[in-house]
Parts: sequence; C-alpha cells; structure tokens
Amino acid sequence: MDIRDVTLKLTLHFLRRAKQGEMADYLHNRTVTAVCQQKLKSNLKKKFRCVCDGIAREGIHTHLNDIYTELYITEGGTGEVNDEHEVRQIETSNMKPHRPEKTIKQEDIFKASPERQEPIRTVMTKGVAGIGKTVVTQKFSLDWAEGKANQDIQFTFPFTFKELNVLKEKQFTLVELVHLLFPETKEAGICKFEEFQVVFIFDGLDECRLPLDFKNNEILTDVTKSASVDVLLTNLIRGKLLPSARLWITTRPAAANQIPPDCVDMVTEVRGFTDPQKEEYFMKRFQNEEQCSAIISHIKTSRSLNIMCHIPVFCWIIASVLEDVLKTRERGEGGEGGELPKTLTEMYIHFLVVTFKLKNIKYGGGDETDSHWNPENRKMIESLGKLAFEQLMKDKLIFYDSDLTECGIDIGAASKYSGVFTQIFKEERGLYPDKVFCFVHLSVQEFSRCSSCPSDVHQLRSQPAVKRTKTSRWSFKRGNKSTLFYQSAIDLALQSPNGQLDLFLRFLLGLSLETNQKYMQVQPTPIRENSRTKKKTVQYIKKKIRANLPAEKSISLFHCLNELQDSSLVEEIQESLRSGNLSTDKLSHAQWSALVFILLSSEKDLDVFDLKKYSASETALLRLLPVIKASNRALLSSCKLSERSCEALSSILSSESSRLRELDLSNNNLQDSGVKLLCDGLQSQNCKLETLSVSGCLITEEGCASLASALNSSNLRELDLSYNHPGEPGKERLSARLKDPNCRLEKLSLDHDGPQRLKRDVRKYACELELDTNTVYKFLKLSDNNRKVTRVLEEERYPDHPDRFEHWPQLLCGAGVTAQCYWEVELSGRVLVSMTYRGITRRGFSNECAFGWNDHSWSMICHDRGYIVRHNNKESEIPSTSVSNRVGVYVDYPAGTLSFYRVSSDTLIHLHTFNTTFTEPLYPGVAPWSVGSSASLCPVSY
Repeated sequence: MDIRDVTLKLTLHFLRRAKQGEMADYLHNRTVTAVCQQKLKSNLKKKFRCVCDGIAREGIHTHLNDIYTELYITEGGTGEVNDEHEVRQIETSNMKPHRPEKTIKQEDIFKASPERQEPIRTVMTKGVAGIGKTVVTQKFSLDWAEGKANQDIQFTFPFTFKELNVLKEKQFTLVELVHLLFPETKEAGICKFEEFQVVFIFDGLDECRLPLDFKNNEILTDVTKSASVDVLLTNLIRGKLLPSARLWITTRPAAANQIPPDCVDMVTEVRGFTDPQKEEYFMKRFQNEEQCSAIISHIKTSRSLNIMCHIPVFCWIIASVLEDVLKTRERGEGGEGGELPKTLTEMYIHFLVVTFKLKNIKYGGGDETDSHWNPENRKMIESLGKLAFEQLMKDKLIFYDSDLTECGIDIGAASKYSGVFTQIFKEERGLYPDKVFCFVHLSVQEFSRCSSCPSDVHQLRSQPAVKRTKTSRWSFKRGNKSTLFYQSAIDLALQSPNGQLDLFLRFLLGLSLETNQKYMQVQPTPIRENSRTKKKTVQYIKKKIRANLPAEKSISLFHCLNELQDSSLVEEIQESLRSGNLSTDKLSHAQWSALVFILLSSEKDLDVFDLKKYSASETALLRLLPVIKASNRALLSSCKLSERSCEALSSILSSESSRLRELDLSNNNLQDSGVKLLCDGLQSQNCKLETLSVSGCLITEEGCASLASALNSSNLRELDLSYNHPGEPGKERLSARLKDPNCRLEKLSLDHDGPQRLKRDVRKYACELELDTNTVYKFLKLSDNNRKVTRVLEEERYPDHPDRFEHWPQLLCGAGVTAQCYWEVELSGRVLVSMTYRGITRRGFSNECAFGWNDHSWSMICHDRGYIVRHNNKESEIPSTSVSNRVGVYVDYPAGTLSFYRVSSDTLIHLHTFNTTFTEPLYPGVAPWSVGSSASLCPVSY
C-alpha cells in the first residue's frame, strides 16, 4: 500500500467521525470516489499492462506500451453491414498513410470535431477480425488508468460481450451489474453513476449471444430496477438508462446492424497498419535492424503477405514465423526450414511448425531441432481441423466445451497446452466456469479447416456459403479424382456469395502442392499424378479467368494461381508494361484481369489513377473499376465516357470499401442524365468523395438541380461546373448551397458558362484570341483587323520592341492560357501552329527562338502534303490521307495535354496529342514559313 492509499484511508476514517454537516458528506463522497478510482485504475493496469506478443516463452509477457503501434483509425462511415469475406475487405482496402482521410486517435475517440454541434455519446468502431479493435480499447483503458489521457472521465468500465453472454439468463439492476464486474465500486458503495462522467466499453458485438431486441424490449430508465442483461444493454445504448454515460462499442462489420443507426453518434473504423506502421511494428518486434530490414523486404515481395500485414494479428504471426526461419538459417541447418515462405499456405504451415517446436520444448523436454510432427501433435491438429471445419459450416467462430468434446479434443489436454496452442487456439474465461474458445484469427480457422477438408466433393457442397447460392450445378468430367475435386472446389468458390470460400480455396490449393505436403510430412500424392493435377487445375483456373467473371472473382483466382506458384499470366502483362508495348485494344479478358491484379498489387501509389495511361475509353474504365475503387484520386477526363460509366461510378461511390476522394470527369459528354446517376452515389452514406469536376460535360439547369439536391447529404467540398450551361436558376440554386450551414460545399466554380458550352466536342472551350503586334517579325504583314498574318518580301515598319522576334517569321497572341482553350486557324502554304512559354528567346538565330525546336514550345507544321509535329527538336510525321486549310488547337492546361485537329466542315479529326506537365502559362503562336504563306485566326462556329 503506497502513501496515497494510507492518506486516503486516514482521511476517510476521520471524516466518518466528523460532525460537519453537508461539507463532511461532500468531502466523504469525494474521498470515497477517489479511493474507488485508485483501486479501479490499479486493477485495470494489472489487467491491461501486459500482452502476450509472439510465441510466449516461459510465461514472459510484453508490456503493451512497449509493443503498441498506433493503428490507422478513420472517422466516418455507417453502421451498415458489409458481408464480404473479411480477407476480401482487407484486400480491397489500400492502406496509404498520406491519404486525406479523417483519422482519429484512440485517446480522442469521444472528442467531437469543431464542425460537430452535438456531443458524442455513443461510438461504434468497426474492423475485421484481428485488426486491433480489442487492443485499441485496452490501450484506451490503460492510458486512463495510468493518468495519461481522458482524466475528465471519473470511471472507465471495459466489458466484453463474451463475459456478458454467460449472464444472459440472470436479472440485475445496472448498478448491480457494474458492482458484479467491478467490485471496487461495490466496496465503495457507489450507486449514483449519473453524478459522474462514466465510459462503458463493450468490446466484441459480433460475439454477442444476447438478442438485443431494441424493438420489443421494455423501456427502462431506473438504474435501480432489475431486468435482464439484454434489457439493460438496449436501454443503456438507446440513452434511456444513464443518458449521461458515454459508450464505446466495437464490432466486426457483419454484426454492425445489431445496433440501430439512430443510437450511434459516430462510426469509426480500425483499418489496421499503414505501410509505415507495419515497419514500425517490426522494428519494435525485432531489435536487430538488419533482421528487421530483411523481413520487411521479404514481405514486400508477396502481395498476399503484404496485404495481410495490414492486420496486426497477422504481423504477429509472420514475425513469429520469420524469426524462427532466420534462426534456422543462422544455425546453418538450411533445407526447407531455411526458406522464407512466400505464400499464405507456406506461412501458415510454418506457423504450425513454430508452435509445435515450442510445445516440444516446453512440455516434451526437447529442443528446436527435434521432430515436430509427432503423433500427439498430429492428433491435436487433426482435431482442431475438424472443429474448424464443422464450426465454419455452422458460421460459428466461438465455441464451448461441448463443441471441443464432439471433435475429440480433450479439455484437460487443451489446458495443458495453455501458452502454446493458445497461439492458434484461445481459451477465455468469463465470470463463471464456462469457457469460451476461438481461433486466434479467422484465417487460422480457415487454414485449420483445410487440413481436415473432406476429399468427397459432395461433403464440400454442405458448406454454409454454398447453401446460400441460388444455383449449384455440378458437372463431372473425365479425369482423376483429385482433378475433379479441385475443379469442383473452384466452382463452389465462384458460386459462393461475397467471397466466403475464397480464402478456403487458396489454402486448399496451396496444400495440394507436393512441396507443402512434403513439409507437413503427410503422404504426398505420387509426383506424376501431382504434376498432372496441378497442370489441369492451373488450366481450369485460367479458363475461368478468361470467362466474363466479375473482377473480384478473377482477382481471387489470381491469388489461387499464386498459391499454385504459377505466375505466367501476370508475367506476360508485366513484361508488356515494362517494355511500354501494352496495347489495351488487343487485351483478352484474362489479360485485363491480370492488369487489374498487377495494378492492385503494385507498390506504386494508387493515390492518383489516370485512365488515359491505359486507354481513354469507356471499355477501359469498366475493366479497371476495381483499380478506380481502390484509388484516392481518379483522373477520367476526356475519356469518351457516357451514362454507362456514370452508373458504374455511382456504384463505386456507394461502396463502403471505396476511398475515392477526388474524381475528375471533365470533358466527357455525361449530360444531365449521367449527372443524375452520379448523384445517387454522391448521396450514399458510404460516399467519401470530396472533390468532383464535371467541367465541360454538357450539363444544363436540370443537371444542376440534381447536384444541388445531392449536396444536401454529400461530403463534397469542391465542385467544378465550369464550361457548362447551368442558366441563372441553376447558378442561383447551387450558389445558395455555399451559404447553407448544413452543406459542406466550400468551393464552387461556375465560370465560362453559356449555351455555347453544350457543343459535344472540344469546341465548347472556344476562346477569342488577339495577335500581339509587339511580337510580330518584320517580314510579316498584318491585316483583317490584326487577325491575319502573311509572310512578305518587303520589310514592314514596326517600332522596336524587346518582345519582337528578330530573325524568325513568328508572332504570339497576347493572352496566356492556364485552363482549357480551343482555337482555330485558317492556313495557306507552309505554316507552323504552336503553343509556347512567354520566355521563348526573341534574339538571334539559335533553336531557342524557333517554335518546336526547344523544350518550351510545341508545334505542328502544316503544308499541302500533310502534317509534322515537333517538340525539343524532335519531330514525327502524322499519317493523314487528306489535309485541310483549317486546323484546331486544344490545350487542357491542368491535364497537361495539347491536341491538334484537322477541321473538315463540322467535324474534328484528331491528329496528335502532346502529354506533359506545363509549368508556365502557354501562348498561342503562328509562323508563316514561306513567302506568301498566311494564317488567320477564325471565329469558332457554335
């Protein structure tokens, strides 16, 4: 007992004997509260200060503060259900630390942002299994107990739904429930919790076995009235019971809808580790910097491992495995044990081996070099495999004594393995003798069930995911039994909804390889049959990929090919990308799928995805939707998109797993109908889009009305509607949103509007130009109100000016371009049409003066035989069957594109586009090259 406890007890003793009226009662209550707080904090520190990280050795535990790595937690989202398999959710979520998402730290979970007017009472935090939800709540509780954060809170009561499950048949008052789980409060006689700032943490809603009947449960407002735990919880969450309390509920996404959305003030999501946080974790886990660097480098070579490392539990698994493998290397043992695992299957096989090694040392008196595949270990893993298979068939992730007994697992033996098999299989105790068991992570249970998977395909059909499919057709083909089995398993996985069998299939195929069978020391399939089975299975997967499968199913099959160590399809596309010879016009469906897989697997940032790098077409957009969904910023301008694209993009915006924040759709003929489809996505609760550009998209007042309505419930902060025709009513309606305090819009662009902007091509960006007479060369003659220039033999008398070209027959226009601009020029003879920076040299004969002969000007040479483009003294001839006396020039300054067109009647024929990054304003220029040649600026007809 420290001096503070002694002082508090003495003070309490004297106050109890004092006769000082209300002041004595007040001081008495304050002292009692302080004593209770100290005891509660002390017990929470004992409970949460240490964690078991890595493979526990001789009861050694790690301090949470030493190993804790800040997790990536985002604010926002809904309580809606995402029923995709959790590994698929992880794979479709990119973890980029610099993305402009609203992040939040665990210590600030109840702190309202400045724009939020109401205080936060109830927070729901979602996250897939093993992502760190429980550790986050433990860290919150520990920081409070150690006096590091949230000291305005008097009491923090962390509950788990697992321990509440065992109380579901009993009746309590809320006060009695708190007294039961936190006896310090009962000892202190604290009953009026409404007088304090209290936080209740309810961890693991997905493990709740209470009905949580919000609709039919009785209303309860009295904390001293007895009711079932279910009634207490529903009333506490609804705010009927103890409304002054704050609540923090954690859950896996699939269980989020058990709490009505109107009961939740804020939704957050634990996204796991970003790439820097992964590295930080391994740096803390391994003191050896060289070893840590080798592990991080190895992880980056495998998409499967790299993605799974966003899950902290998997980081722990991989750290345990790679630490052991590297030690094996150091001992010089080599062989299979010294190879770093590259696939998920290899990783989980090694994880079993590491666990067995520790068990042999701890209980068998052996050492790390002893055989780990002894009969006792084999029996245990077979029993766990049977349990995993049967419980997943029932959609169960937590189980009890009876479930273990049914699968032949001796409860006493399981307890004996405490501290060893708890790395795979955890035993947890509640308030009563009932034991609760679960695998340490869903992926471990998936792997375990594959080790006990029936070889009879008809038993496979009884999987829960298969039961839910609408169709389940089976076709048996000629071939060996193994081939039929794996092909049928592939069919099942493709039929299962939301990827429920994806991970199972990967492990199943990975375990079919002879190398993995040999490492597990099971009787391998004969080499010849194994080779034939693998070949047939790979061919079958490729056949499925070539079919018109949804993108997510194709991606899953590429992961399967990776487990089978076949990367031929991916390497084919990668080579084309490396050589710059990728032609998307000729890609097959399988090759498109491979491209998607590569882009999603790339170490390069997906922060900015530019569709034009692959193909400026609607076909490419529809093929690459998964990449757009995974990107933060999508550049889709000038890609010939239509309503069909808008419908697909609206679906992406509505998806919970999209992180799309910026979308550039400018210069596409979307029209009002396409905008209306986009607005459906903008109004979704899942939409995170903050910046939208629909500049030059043929939008009228009708489309503006749809956008104005969508802004009421969207997250948009910037909207670019320039170069459209909103009309005065449309402009007024949108401008009113800027003044609306309930609308998040901060920036609105409506400039360059008018009926002329409804042209269906780049002529909607037509701008009026004027020649700068101070730049004209002395052997050029101006006419037609300075709109026409002709090359002549006699010198014109122009006054001296520093901007005038001294020796080259050139001149510039007066205004620079920093946005979109289209202009046309009528030509006669040999003429250069150009865009250049203002600083082009005016004196001398060097190439620095001539359009197209330097790195700060771009030009097209027009003559009666065709066209030549030139930049930085490099030129290329443009194949053209005919020429015209009129050319059009379009520059999209922000996009870095400069395009030339041949104008034929009312039609624009594209000739060439320069792609670059402009760093200064661009000035239009012309150069009549031969005597008699001329150029005239033309008014653009609308």
